[in-house]
Amino acid sequence: MKGKDLRIVFMGTPEFAVASLRRLVEEGYNIVAVVTTPDKPAGRGQKLHESDVKVAARELGLPILQPEKLRDPEFVEAMQALKPDLGIVIAFRMLPEVIWAMPKYGTFNLHASLLPQYRGAAPINWAIINGEKETGITTFLLNHEIDKGAIIGQHREPILPEDNIGTMYDKLMTKGCDLVVDTVERIAAQDFTPIEQMHIDESTLKPAPKIFKEDCKIDWSWEGERIVNFVRGFSPYPAAWSPMYLAGEEKGSAKIFHATFTAKEHDAKAGTIHTDGKGTMEVACADGWVAIHELQVAGKRRMATRDLLLGFRNIEDYTM
Repeated sequence: MKGKDLRIVFMGTPEFAVASLRRLVEEGYNIVAVVTTPDKPAGRGQKLHESDVKVAARELGLPILQPEKLRDPEFVEAMQALKPDLGIVIAFRMLPEVIWAMPKYGTFNLHASLLPQYRGAAPINWAIINGEKETGITTFLLNHEIDKGAIIGQHREPILPEDNIGTMYDKLMTKGCDLVVDTVERIAAQDFTPIEQMHIDESTLKPAPKIFKEDCKIDWSWEGERIVNFVRGFSPYPAAWSPMYLAGEEKGSAKIFHATFTAKEHDAKAGTIHTDGKGTMEVACADGWVAIHELQVAGKRRMATRDLLLGFRNIEDYTM
């Protein structure tokens, strides 16, 4: 059997999933329905926001399902009526067994890490934050446990020194398209040997939990390399940030988008700011100085440090 003979239900929400959906449709795969999250109020006007996957599915003329609850009898019946052969999940919600076990050949997930490492909601971020030199993508069959199903395929991708979450997201999203198509074909032909994630020492694994604002706060007492990786892991979004203090009182904050580190002995307190007032700004850390090249001070736009210094003459009076 060929992959294009399969009746496929595609499930996803963000842009990361859109690329694979478009590739499948462009190459003629039979997507019988797309499942995504319900529209949600967002922004100041609280207008209903559609997921990236819904927008793409509508453009592609695909049937769309947006269940509030995945166990809802109406949704289960709608899925059954589709008679799916295969389910594909990319950045969606945790599925109940009644859904993931329904397709004839099961349901597989595309995960942005080299499983079993970095199970969780933010694998790309945490791989960069932890200073990894390599990451990748994995397809695996869903089972009862999150990110622990049998592995079908993987692609390895180097993390370059200049990479951040933005560049790695784009690279893995693109490579994910190829792996998804390959996985569909291998499942259709039953030409794969699933690799079970069993007998693994869980203490050797690195988690990738969901990220909240407080997780993005820089601690300037860290070593410089750790700080730079931390900035890369959150740039451009949601962005690593630091409070700014004047005379010991918090007077705002700054998001940091690009930084480099120079190791150097010093006796400055962590968070001390040095600047030439023209184009350079450095912050003291445990083992040297972190140069800030691009940032956004609260109330201002994102800009290069040299542009900020033109209108922020007393920044050396602050600490971070």
